Amino acid sequence: MMTFFRRVSFFTGFVSLGLSLAHADPATLAKARAYVGPDAALDAVQALRFKGELSVSDGQTEPTASAQLEILFQKPDRQRITATSEARTETTALDGYDAWQRVSDPADPARWQVTLLGPDQIKRLRANTFENLAFYRDIERVGGRIEDKGPATVDGVACRKLAFVHGPGIVFTRSFEVGTGRLVLTETDSGTAIREQGEIRAGGLRFPQKIITTNALPDGSQRVITVQFS
Repeated sequence: MMTFFRRVSFFTGFVSLGLSLAHADPATLAKARAYVGPDAALDAVQALRFKGELSVSDGQTEPTASAQLEILFQKPDRQRITATSEARTETTALDGYDAWQRVSDPADPARWQVTLLGPDQIKRLRANTFENLAFYRDIERVGGRIEDKGPATVDGVACRKLAFVHGPGIVFTRSFEVGTGRLVLTETDSGTAIREQGEIRAGGLRFPQKIITTNALPDGSQRVITVQFS
């Protein structure tokens, strides 16, 4: 679920031909932030809370699974995602440099199990938390950089593509509409594609009403995770 957020998705040795942060297109970043909301409102955000419903399908048939979802992000490095279905409640949490996953039975609270997450998972959660609260700014503060990948046409839309690099294997490549700064597509290094639909206005800011995450599976099929926010 982590990088499913715009800002998505389930995050030195990294070699790239992209440009450094100093050469990232400032006009694109400014438009992308302005599309979400004014700078003062963006910078004032200390925490975000999302509620909605998650469903899983192959993109062709009816969903095979669903769950109620609550997502919390809090500066500087806190995150909690809780997915509750009839069969189980799964909570993934990050607190600084500690992270864990707790699975319990909604019908029997005494049945539960906690697993501590490893360094690579913690790095991804920290990057994901930062991305959801920074609104495309200050990635260098956490040791990352932005690489300008140049113009691209995505879903028939003229875009500018920027890669937000947090480290080896933790890259969010975003395609922003040239004219408006609207986020058209987010891609991760693992091949996940994330698209947003609709909008919810809150606190003077614009958030997606629906997130659709598509993953290609080894057998050639697709897994589509849709989150509808309420």
